[in-house]
Amino acid sequence: MKFSQLSNRIFRRVINDYHLSDHIDTPMINPYPENSIEGYLYLKCWIDTVQWHLEDLIRDPAIDPVSALELKRHIDRSNQERTDLVEQIDTYFWNKYHIIEKQPDATINTESPAWAVDRLSILALKIYHMQVEANRYNASGEHKEKCRQKLDVLLQQRVDLSMALDQLLEEYTTGKKYMKVYRQMKMYNDPALNPVLYNQK
Repeated sequence: MKFSQLSNRIFRRVINDYHLSDHIDTPMINPYPENSIEGYLYLKCWIDTVQWHLEDLIRDPAIDPVSALELKRHIDRSNQERTDLVEQIDTYFWNKYHIIEKQPDATINTESPAWAVDRLSILALKIYHMQVEANRYNASGEHKEKCRQKLDVLLQQRVDLSMALDQLLEEYTTGKKYMKVYRQMKMYNDPALNPVLYNQK
């Protein structure tokens, strides 16, 4: 099984698992071994799925300011978890491929494998929710048709991105490409780097 097939299969499972309760506070039960790539993929999509619904909630025009701030803090934590996990997934790939001898003309890719995985996870959510909209019983025919057209585009994007990810991993295997793991080094969450935080001391 190609890596993109594994990823997309796990992402579909996550989204279905989440929507059994469809609540942002639902505890995650990861069915895969800890520190396995399958476990990372499941956790990645779970974080994305919860954040998808957090983003929906915070856009409620009737939300009270206290709840909005609480949701914003939740989204900030989620974004940090998401970034940290992308780095863990890239570390997995680096450990797998860095020992392969590079070809003399080997190049580095603009996007790391884990950020492609990140995009695939988000695509899975877009596809799921666009499918819901395309079939929503109380929506107009025009709305459904527009959503079906968008769904077709999203499905093609998944095909293309899946193929590109698998090709990239194959190029690592043959030494045509090599990878590095770059830490995001987000500054606003670090009390030693955010002036609003360190000036309070």
